[in-house]
Amino acid sequence: MAGTDTSIKIELRPTPAVILCEPQLGENIGTAARAMANFGLWDLRLVRPRDGWPNERAVAAASRADHVIERVRVFETLEDAIADLTLVLATTARSRDLQKEVIGPDDAAIRMAAQIGSGKGVGLLFGREKWGLLNEEVALADCIVTLPVEPAFASLNIAQAVLLMAYEWRRHSDVGAKLPFADAMADVAPREELLGLFGHLETTLDGSGFFTAPDKRPTVINNLRTMLERGKFTSQEIRTLRGVISSIDRKHQRPNPNRHKPAEKTDDD
Repeated sequence: MAGTDTSIKIELRPTPAVILCEPQLGENIGTAARAMANFGLWDLRLVRPRDGWPNERAVAAASRADHVIERVRVFETLEDAIADLTLVLATTARSRDLQKEVIGPDDAAIRMAAQIGSGKGVGLLFGREKWGLLNEEVALADCIVTLPVEPAFASLNIAQAVLLMAYEWRRHSDVGAKLPFADAMADVAPREELLGLFGHLETTLDGSGFFTAPDKRPTVINNLRTMLERGKFTSQEIRTLRGVISSIDRKHQRPNPNRHKPAEKTDDD
């Protein structure tokens, strides 16, 4: 294939993971893998691919990006796919009813480079071919990345979006850990711990009857997750918050016996 030099050894340096949520066509997975290989990315993660994995059409469309295809990992949930990451960026062209910071691809690349330079894991989240990402998936990300596309024709196919983000990553990948953002994120807990906090809080709220309007539960959950994600908590802070939730949960199930007990009389009464 023109432009491919098999005599040069491919070096798998630390790079962002590319996460495709429920991709439908094998060809799109393959062309996304090819775009990744063009700019040195190799960690491709699939969440519930429609046609399963492995996929012969994906292999053919990857055009010898074998080192990417061979390392594809498949996950049943998005939470599992991002569990080992500290920074997750959701790519979307649509406005969202979420209080998420919206940044451009160059800013995203700088943040990714700083984070990876400090030894942390980073993920780029891409949605489905037909309707992109769901709000509850965007709620799991740190911020939204929007490309400066024509508003009247804003839809990109997966490979195009991956190519553009991979290009920006490549341009800024030497920034390393020299930026202030890397210091700010250095102590942030792994995403797995934050997801554990989400689940713990939501289970407790379910048990306490907090969600009085079931139809509004998804929106409230997304807002809660967005609020908590902005905290950029350390592992210790998450343990503290979970201890608080556990204490509240125990008191809800086993009320304080002294809550309604009248005060004991003293000699002064």
